[in-house]
Formats: sequence, C-alpha cells, structure tokens
Amino acid sequence: MIARFRRAMRWQSLPLIIGFAILALIVGSRAILVENQSANGLAARDAIEYQQLLSGLLSLAQDAESGQRGYLLTGEKPYLEPYQKAVDALPGQLARIDKMSAGDDARMQQIIGIKDALSQKLAELAETVRLYDAGDKAGAMAIVDSGQGRAAMDRIRASLDVIRRDGGATLQARYARTDQLEGWLRIGSFTALLAIFLLGVYTVRDSRRRFREVVLAQDELHRKNIALTSEIRTREKAESQIRQMQKMEAVGQLTGGIAHDFNNMLAVIISAMNLAQRKLARGEHDILKFVEAATDAATRAANLTARLLAFSRQQPLAPQVVDANRLLTDMSDLLRRALGETIRIETVLAGGLWKTHADPSQIENAILNLAVNARDAMGDGGKLTIETANSHLDDNYASAHTEVTAGQYVMIAVTDTGSGMSPEVMAKAFEPFFTTKGVNKGTGLGLSQVFGFVKQSGGHVKIYSEPGEGTTVRVYLPRFFGAEGTASPDGPAEKPARPATETILVVEDDERVRASTTDAIRELGYSVIHAGSGEEALRKLDENPSIALIFTDIVMPAMNGRKLAEEATARMPGLKVIFTTGFTRNAVVHNGVLDHDVHFLAKPFTIDQLDAKLRDVLDREK
Repeated sequence: MIARFRRAMRWQSLPLIIGFAILALIVGSRAILVENQSANGLAARDAIEYQQLLSGLLSLAQDAESGQRGYLLTGEKPYLEPYQKAVDALPGQLARIDKMSAGDDARMQQIIGIKDALSQKLAELAETVRLYDAGDKAGAMAIVDSGQGRAAMDRIRASLDVIRRDGGATLQARYARTDQLEGWLRIGSFTALLAIFLLGVYTVRDSRRRFREVVLAQDELHRKNIALTSEIRTREKAESQIRQMQKMEAVGQLTGGIAHDFNNMLAVIISAMNLAQRKLARGEHDILKFVEAATDAATRAANLTARLLAFSRQQPLAPQVVDANRLLTDMSDLLRRALGETIRIETVLAGGLWKTHADPSQIENAILNLAVNARDAMGDGGKLTIETANSHLDDNYASAHTEVTAGQYVMIAVTDTGSGMSPEVMAKAFEPFFTTKGVNKGTGLGLSQVFGFVKQSGGHVKIYSEPGEGTTVRVYLPRFFGAEGTASPDGPAEKPARPATETILVVEDDERVRASTTDAIRELGYSVIHAGSGEEALRKLDENPSIALIFTDIVMPAMNGRKLAEEATARMPGLKVIFTTGFTRNAVVHNGVLDHDVHFLAKPFTIDQLDAKLRDVLDREK
C-alpha cells in the first residue's frame, strides 16, 4: 500500500518536475537571449567607436591635404599648421585602429591597404611641400595635377566604405541570430503552456515586459545621445566665438598701443622737422634742438619696433655660448647707473653654473628690463637681488606648464621688495602694452619683450608675486651641452682705427633709403657705388673690381639679397657682404637665428652703428 502511494506520488511529481525542467530551460534560454542582446549592445558600441576612428582617420588625411593645398596656393606658412597637426596625429590614430582590429585577419588586411594608400598620400603631400619650399612650384603643382594623391584618397575612401559595410553586415548578422534565438524561445514557451499553462503565460508576459523595457531604454538612450551631441556642438560653437572675440580684442589692444606710441613719436618728428624748415627758410640756423628731438623720437620708434619683433619672436638672434655669472658681473656698473643710488643691488651667483646658448645682448636687455621694472615697483628705494642657479624642470612641472620642455636650464632670477602683483595683474603681465605704470612712464612692452626673447630661445619665464610681498621673475634658458672650449671669448681685441679707403657697393631697391644710406657711407669717408637691384649690382661689380664690400638689402624683387651675395661671392671670392633689412623671414634668419657667418645690421641704424659694422667686417680676416 505504502509502496503504491509512493509510486503514485512519483508519477504525480513527474509532470511538475518536467514543468520545472521546461521552466528552467525557458529561463536559461531567456538568459542566453539577454546575454546576446548585451553582447550586441557592446558590439554596436565597438562598431560605432571603430567607425568614429575610421572617420577621424579620413578627416586627418583630408586636413593634411587641405593644409597642403592652401600652402601651395598662397605660400603662407600658417596653412601648413593643419597639415602638420594631421601628420603628427595620424600615427596615434592608426595605432588605435590597429588595436581594435587585432584578431580579425580580414580587417587587418584592409587596414594594411589603407596604410599603404595613406603612406602614398602623405609622401605625395610631403614631396609637394618640399618642392614648393625649394622654389619648384611648378613641380609641386605637377604632382598635385597628376592625380596620384586623388587615387590614394579614393582607395582610402573605398577601403573605409568596405570596412563600414562589412561591419554593418556583421552587426546585422548578430541581430539576426538573436532574433532567430528569440523566435525559438517563443516556440518553446508556447509549447510549455501545454504542460504548465499558467506558469508559461506568466513567463511569456514577464519576458515581453522586460524586452519592451530594454527597447524603451535603448530608445531613451538614443534620444539623450542626440540631445547631448547637439549640446556639445552648441557649446563648441559658443567657445569658438568667444576665442575669436578674445583674439580680436588682443589684436585691437596691440594695434591701439602701437598706433598711440608711434603717433606720439611721429608728432615729435614732424613738428621738429617743420620748425627746423621754417627757421632755415628765415635764415636762422639754431635748429640743433629740433634735430635732436626728431632723432630721439626716431630712436624711440626704432626701439619700439625692436621690442615688437622680440615680442613676436621674429627678431634675428645671434646666439653664443654664455656664462651668465660673467655676464652679470660685467653688467654691474650698467645696472647701478640705470637703477640709481636708492636701490641696493645684491647678486647671488651659483658656483659651477652651466653655460647656456643664447644671444648675450638680448640676455642683457632682458635683465635690464626686469631690473627697471623692479625699480619702478619699489618706488623710493628697496633691494634688488639677481640670482643664478642650475635648474632642472622635471616632467611634473612640464605637465603643469604645457609650453615647457622638461630638462636642464640655467636660471636667472630677479627679485625686488616692491609692491608686488595681484593674480589678475600677473595674468596680463606679458601682454603687449599692458602696464600698471602712470602715463608716459612705460610702453608696456618690457615684459612682453622678455617673454618673446626667452620663448624664441627655447626657454621659459615665470612670475612669482603677492601684493605687498615683492616680485620674483625667473628666466630659464636651456643648458648648453657642447664642449667648454667652444665658449665665446670675452670679446674682440681692440684694433687701431683704420682710414676708410675702401669702395662699397650699396644695393637697395627703395630710392630714398638708397640715397640716405649712400650719403651716410660717403660721410664716413668711403667711396660708394650704388645699385637699385641685384642684376644692376652684378653689372657694376663686374665693372669695378676694386669693390671690397656689398651692403645690400635682403628683401628685393627678382633677386633678393641672399641670392645676390651668393652670386657675387662666387664671382669674387674675397668679397665681403653685410645684409640689412627692417624685417626678414627666411633669407638669412632661420628659426629666429642668424645663419652661420652672416653679417647683419637691422634697419633703422645710426651712422655710428653703420661705421662700427663696416669697420668690423672689413677688418676681419677671411
């Protein structure tokens, strides 16, 4: 009896066991479906990220091509900035694409094809830029017109389209498999209803409810992504407008300051010259004070131009190996005269100080500018401390100051006991024409000139200050790693003055400048021959073999000063050359540094400066 009851209980339990087994199968299948959906979501995100990387790769290639085209059409270097940025960013972009393509042999073969086409395109871009820089514009345009670059870009686009289609097909296949699995699950669920109807209905309804929630969540996420993308674009547009406004404000401040200062100086010059003309017309000759006033204003204008070039980092530098301790020692008398007796000067010179490679005259100007600013900040009196030290700016400092390269530097610090600066003033201290001094007590270019020179020399400058606690300005110049024996000597030995007996060829395309320069050189006692172009200068050089030196402008039509000098020295190897210009980009100055063995005199110059440069070059031995 008990045995029959037990057997009946077993048979009654069997459907329940089967039902629970079917339920477990359904639940397991549902879990597999959810996992597939999750995997599909991850795959979709990976596909989107991969497509973004490919789109970024194409965008960089197009940026490089656009920068090259702009440069070839205009010849303006700024157009190469997108090209250079794209070239620098492409290796990193390709590395990320390679990482995401790992394990997929077919995709890796496609990426290899893209790399080959991209390499061909970059080689074509680099070759056209090189030819254009070498002066072969026709050759550069011939490569562009050949269509090789377009073919490479077409291959890149075609390969990217194939990858996109393959990726989309793979993703659709995953979704198709998921849909198929869901269909089988529904069939199983419907079959399970025959055995355990109520439990099956609940399971199906619950699964559908959850599926709808997932779909709704995906739709909501999609809508939020669209809204976020729109917000990001709006914010980027607003930020771009703000940056443009800031640039225009800075340009307005710069041009306004230049116009104000130059108008003041021109007013003095025009007024002095007009007064001198009137007195001479009346037969009066006491015009010395007007000439001196005009000369002083013109000198101030020339100094302002030099400071603007220093700020813009386009002044021609003549770097030497400099011992900063010796330079400061030699400057002591100059600093005492400039600062006056009310300022106590203390120098703290580091032992074993490294050498630096920079323009010594510009270092002196920078220290003098900082010292004068410190004197003005201390008012009636105070203490000025000038300190040197070996300094190492590490990676942490460089990461906090993105414009700094980590490494070893020679540090020159100027500290005063003056009124100090607020954070707002420090933020603007290096801006051109920004000054806290009273009217007619400063141009606002001293610190900007220091900043421009230091940056052009590969260094770094930093201000430390608090209101009422004084100010420290630290200038960091890169350490020189060459042999100590290459250091420049103390200076050329004094040579007895020699009479001006040589013949000089003056080459200048501006007639008025040529006339004034010719008169100045004749005033110094030299024989002068002048020419208005490079071609005319070569003819007169052939006619006058006694010419000892060419004094030539750099920027001239047809044949510039550098080409003239090369041709002239080829014809007459012993000939000496002095270049002059008010501004030059690449003829004799590269990366802000004068080319080796180039003699240069910047416009405008005084007769004394002209005399010193002519005698220095003429007395040099070849």
